[in-house]
This record gives sequence, structure tokens and C-alpha cells, in this order.
Amino acid sequence: MQRQALWPPQPYNGSCLSYCRLIVNAPVRKIIHCDCDCFYAAVEMRDDPSLRGKPLAVGGRPDQRGVVATCNYEARKFGVRSAMATSQALQRCPDLIVMPPAMDKYRAASRQILSIYRDYTDLVEPLSLDEAYLDVTDSPHCQNSATLIAQEIRARIADTVGITASAGIAPNKFVAKIASDWNKPNGQFVVRPHEIDAFVAALPVDKLFGVGKVTAAKLKKLGAFTCADLRRWTIPELQHHFGKFGGNLYGLCRGIDRRQVNASQERKSVSVEETYVTDLPDLAACQHELADLIVKLEQRIRRANAERHTHKLFVKIRFANFQRTTAECVSHSVDAAVCATLLDTAWQRGRRPVRLLGVGVRLTEEEDVMQLGLFADDMAELAEAAPAAQL
Repeated sequence: MQRQALWPPQPYNGSCLSYCRLIVNAPVRKIIHCDCDCFYAAVEMRDDPSLRGKPLAVGGRPDQRGVVATCNYEARKFGVRSAMATSQALQRCPDLIVMPPAMDKYRAASRQILSIYRDYTDLVEPLSLDEAYLDVTDSPHCQNSATLIAQEIRARIADTVGITASAGIAPNKFVAKIASDWNKPNGQFVVRPHEIDAFVAALPVDKLFGVGKVTAAKLKKLGAFTCADLRRWTIPELQHHFGKFGGNLYGLCRGIDRRQVNASQERKSVSVEETYVTDLPDLAACQHELADLIVKLEQRIRRANAERHTHKLFVKIRFANFQRTTAECVSHSVDAAVCATLLDTAWQRGRRPVRLLGVGVRLTEEEDVMQLGLFADDMAELAEAAPAAQL
């Protein structure tokens, strides 16, 4: 049977209305995504006010192939970005001040911030030292207004920790995270239930959770530049091109996200990696270094008490030209022979010197990004059934 042409995309045929009703009947949540502004750099400027107003980065040394962990907004004006090689950052901004990470200070600040969050709700899901989701749906504070709670939290972080934070407030995690970037630095943005449709429709597709450079390029090649473009596609069409992730895309471009804020912080993976001062010239050199990485990985797995939870094994490579690739397979233990095979598979994709090598395990299958109810098409019905609760 001949497949229907993908483009122009066909309108959604309404075959998932039962799922739509399930979503319509779901309770409206009040989710805050808090994100500290240039966290590491902010802590350094707090402790040394003379650094304020100067381009500052926290990261590794340029002569040891260090990378920028974060930088302040003065540095960003020159095009300096997180994960950029420190040497490249200095080329863009010769006056850049580069400071080594002081993780003990950052962890102490993070503990203070988490303590503030937990004054408002027990449902706090930290994503890193400097950002977290909060579910304040049932919080008794600030007249149960998520907007006022976010304002109060940000004020307390500024007064107690001495740095600024931004926040996004929305009925779900996906939209809240996007919204937290809207008024950075030191601001917040609210997306109410009836505003989700228009807010998400205008987003470029590379803002969608799980869409990286490769997927974004593929979407744009197929004619989808915004979420509004993507909404014209049916679930089967998306799954034809993107597999299981196509279903996620169908829901995300409509602003649908039913993931709960998870306070358990369950570990998803354990890994080790090494960036080499001198490139590893060939596969044999990579295989030689792999043995040491496997020993370190096994030690880290034992410390995490994760031996029984290993689900997949993976090897990660960053080549000298910064191309990255990961090879993985199902495995319930760290097997050196399997790692060697994965390394060979990954290296063959680039066949050039390697600057970074890593090995790790995934402890559970990566969740379907969503557990969302991905199939609602009529967001107007959703907004009508769940009128604009005060956020």
C-alpha cells in the first residue's frame, strides 16, 4: 500500500478524541521552574564584587582543553557560551576573566536555595545545582498564587544567597521551563492555561524538549520551523520520520505535558569521561584508554549502589573537530568486550583523532520524555474545560 505524501501535511483526523477527553479532565497544575542566572559566575561575583561588570567565565584552563561551565552576561555579549572551549572563548573575548570552578561554594549555595524552595512545597525536583521544578498547586502560601510564590522565592534567594534567579510559571513542566528564559536575567514570566496554545504555537521547533540540532535540522528540512507548522502533521506521519519520538513531538507542539514533578531524584545514569590534553590519534589509542575508564566506571557504580539497576551500556566520543557520537546497547553489567565493540562502532562514524572519551550505564530505560497524553488536538477545548486558574 502506497504511503500518503508527508508534505503538505494533512489535518488531524480526530482519532484520539478519547485521549483528549482524558486530558481535559486532568487537574490543572501550578508549576514553577526556577533557574539561577549564570549560577557559578554569580557566586563568584557575589564573593568578589570587583568582578561585577567585567566579562567572567568559570571553567577549565585553555592550555588543558578546558571548557566554559558558565559565564556572566558581560561575557555573553562577546559570544561566549557554556560548553565552549576556553581557548575559543578567549579568542572571542581577550579580556575574559576565567576562574576555576569552586564546587564546594556552589553546592553550599545550592543547599540554601533548595531549603527556600522546600519552605513552599515538598514537591521539588532539582535538575542541577541551579535549577528546579516546584509544584505549588496545593501550597497554602501567598494566597495559593504561583506568581506571588515565585516572586517571594526569588526575593529570598537574592537576600539570603546574594544572587538572582529567574522563574517560569505555567500549568506544566515543559511550558514553565520555556517561560523561565523569557525575562532573564532576574525576571519571571507566566503562561496561564488559556495562553498555552498561542504561546507554544509561536515557538521555533528547536525549543521543544528533546529536539537537538540533528532533529531540528531534519524538521526544518521537512518544512516545520515553528510549532504551528508541526501541528499540521498527523501522529503516523511524525512517527514515520521520528519513530516513537514522533508521538512526543505531536504533544509537545501543542503544549501538552503530563509529567509530574518528581521529588525522588531517581538516578538515571552513571558515567565517567575524560578530555585529553593531546588527541587520541586512532582507535587503538582509544581502546587503551577505555580500560582505565571502565575501572573508574565500575567504582562509581559500586559507590552509587547501582549494580543491579544497569539497563544499558554506552560509549561516548567527541572527535577533534567537536563532532559527538554515542553508541549504546542493552546490557545488565559493565562488559569490557561490549564496551570495546561500542567504541569501535562510535569511532568508525568519524575515523579521526578523539579529544573526549566516555563510558557509562543507563539505569532505567529513558522515559518516553512525556507520559503525557500526547494526542489532544483541540487545545481550545482544554482551555475551556480548565479555565484560567490564578497562577
